[in-house]
Amino acid sequence: MSAMEQPYVYRRRELVEPDWRRLPGWRDVTDKDWASAQWQRTRCVKNVKQLRELMGDLLTEDVYADLERDQAERATMSMLVPPQMLNTMVPAVDSPMPAAGAEFSAAFLADPVRRYMLPVYSDRRTDWPSHPHASRDSLHEADMWVAEGLTHRYPTKVLAELLPTCPQYCGHCTRMDLVGNSTAQVTKLKLAGKPVDRLDAMIDYLKGSPQVRDVVVSGGDVANMPWKNLESFLMRLLEIDNIRDIRLATKALMGLPQHWSAPDVVEGLGRVSWTAACRGVGLAVHTHINNAQSVTPSVAHATRLMHEAGVRSIRNQGVLMRGINDTPEALLDLCFTMRDEAAINPYYFYMCDMIPFSEHWRLSLSEAQHLQHAIMGYLPGFATPRIVCDVPFVGKRWVHQVEEYDRERGISLWRKNYRTSIEGEEVDVTSTDYAYYDPIYTLPESGQRWWREQRDEAAVAAAHEAEVAAAAASRTASLV
Repeated sequence: MSAMEQPYVYRRRELVEPDWRRLPGWRDVTDKDWASAQWQRTRCVKNVKQLRELMGDLLTEDVYADLERDQAERATMSMLVPPQMLNTMVPAVDSPMPAAGAEFSAAFLADPVRRYMLPVYSDRRTDWPSHPHASRDSLHEADMWVAEGLTHRYPTKVLAELLPTCPQYCGHCTRMDLVGNSTAQVTKLKLAGKPVDRLDAMIDYLKGSPQVRDVVVSGGDVANMPWKNLESFLMRLLEIDNIRDIRLATKALMGLPQHWSAPDVVEGLGRVSWTAACRGVGLAVHTHINNAQSVTPSVAHATRLMHEAGVRSIRNQGVLMRGINDTPEALLDLCFTMRDEAAINPYYFYMCDMIPFSEHWRLSLSEAQHLQHAIMGYLPGFATPRIVCDVPFVGKRWVHQVEEYDRERGISLWRKNYRTSIEGEEVDVTSTDYAYYDPIYTLPESGQRWWREQRDEAAVAAAHEAEVAAAAASRTASLV
């Protein structure tokens, strides 16, 4: 009996490391150099000149010009791409290497990893490059700092931003106001305190906050912190009785797996894991992979070493983005590849946050709801990712938890069941509405016309208040 035809067909995907020697600038790079974290860090592409030296005549001049214009007029993150990540763009693993010039350039521009790591000006929307409600710190994390870099948004969990740098800079970074170098569009904020003083203040707060049991250790990316400093901080966390879960956040597991495979880092992870296990504390690693072609043998090798060192779980927190993973097939391919070949558990896919110049990446809430429905039933329950909307002032909500959704104007309203550190006792958080907005170009013409009429910021704010009031009135009427 033949298998029933399904909308998605599962196939195992054998991991292959793309041959970096196919690129002109790396023709003489040895296996030993490629496996070196130091070599990877020192060969990152930081500007168009370095990309040209690597790619040579593979790319046409208009691609370089497109990238330069984006850096000058749109980019909120400076360019920083490690060789490992660049090597997964146009990998030429399942198909022949495109010919130099127009053919390779077309494949490069269409590549899903390139789309978010090296955005070009022609990628961006020209009608609505930014949403009227976009903001630098779209999740208001700094508003909820209880110590510099320590965000206390959820009742029992905190986010510790230890440093403002990463081994790679993603174009869609939600912390674009703080992380990385300043760009022509964004003068980055700076952490004011000395690192040792900031970390001491975090530890002091956690010691005095017995309600906090879970710490996400992030940045930036913890892979950019000298291991001895990171290990020292983690050991201090493990001395606090109320801390029961620690999560290390690092995109570098995919972008620079050579760091996490280095013997000194693996040995250090073993010490931290052993101490955590002895004290009954869960130690997990959270990474950020958005497309299946980013998962290579180097990534799988690093995750195997992490598990052998005692890390309890490795989970992925991707971001939904148009042209990168916005189809059920792309999401399922990624989830199965991570789970089957690299022992990474699909965990979350976030809707892209409302930062400036991100509209071309963002999906509407209805599109996200469709994707959640489409991927159900294929993966094991424990490996089926939740698609979430990280609502400003609220936090993560499953996309089907929306309270009210005006699809014409793309305004969704959400509620929460806890108080953050910025809300006083007088605020009834359980009945307050918090808004998230669809990309305007995804709306019907009537909705787009409404937004064009609301371009004035004051009008937009007033319209939002009216939307909230209307939703509240409809709920009250439904209870009568």
